[in-house]
Amino acid sequence: MSKVAILGAGAWGTALAITLANGGHAVTLAVRRPAHLAAIRTAGANAAYLPGVAIAPAIELTDDWSAAMRGAETIVMAVPSRFARAAIAPLVRAIPAAAALVSVTKGIEPDTLLTMTRMLAELAPPAARVAVLSGPGFAAEIARGKPAALVAAAHDDPVARRAQELFAGPLLRVYRSADVVGVELGGVIKNVIAIAAGIGEGLELGSSARAALITRGLAEMMRLAAAAGARAETMAGLAGLGDLVLTCTGALSRNRALGHKIGRGEPYLPAGDGEPVAEGAVNASAIRTLAARVGVEMPIVSAVCRILYEAAPATAMVDELLSRQLKAEF
Repeated sequence: MSKVAILGAGAWGTALAITLANGGHAVTLAVRRPAHLAAIRTAGANAAYLPGVAIAPAIELTDDWSAAMRGAETIVMAVPSRFARAAIAPLVRAIPAAAALVSVTKGIEPDTLLTMTRMLAELAPPAARVAVLSGPGFAAEIARGKPAALVAAAHDDPVARRAQELFAGPLLRVYRSADVVGVELGGVIKNVIAIAAGIGEGLELGSSARAALITRGLAEMMRLAAAAGARAETMAGLAGLGDLVLTCTGALSRNRALGHKIGRGEPYLPAGDGEPVAEGAVNASAIRTLAARVGVEMPIVSAVCRILYEAAPATAMVDELLSRQLKAEF
């Protein structure tokens, strides 16, 4: 049994808290807002983010994040990327020296363009004890014990093994990897491609268009990941293609749902405080900036950015992508 602190009580943080507690670990779930904490305690469930899934009494709930980390062997960061640094920076001194840090946030910082593990390593070195958990898994399904497979990655193999063994269970298979940047970028970019897939569905473009978009979206993921030093096989695995397919097609995908609304003509409205976040809408601009910095062409990401941030109509994505100059596929 391990002592685990999970920072952030959104859908994913809550689902992992339930999974780890069911596996016999001592789990503390740190909630940001006192009102949210009170609501969870009253309902016995996180109705705002994970309705209908009971939270086991064994899970300790608190809004004192420093206290939550006291004595923890593993600290899981489940804070949305745009809030992550502000949430973690004041807590650095409270992180136990021997604790492993595991990011489960699929995003990059908008200003620094750092991945979450690089941000954590910058705030709380050494980088060797930082890992990422990613891959194709919907919080609601994993919390209900549906089978899934994820990837734990770290530069230091013992840390990757530690995360792998912590999260693995009878119905959750966890692989490990040394390709931290590939696992992280796969989880970030696929959200933007899923918005594009949702837009296509909202425009009723059909299944053929969706298949083409997913495939060419994977090509964009592979180009940027390669420029960042990632391995090609990572993009063909769970953290790349697997997560991309799930997020572009699954009914529980926030990013796909957001794109679907946009395709049907609804305006894009950023999520408010306490609302579930579609990370693709938050990270699309940062991904476009990162691609420009390393000289990588990402036409799908660029089209989504124009729709989200520049008031381009949803149909502009179709026009932009289909009017591109003809070329060889590879």
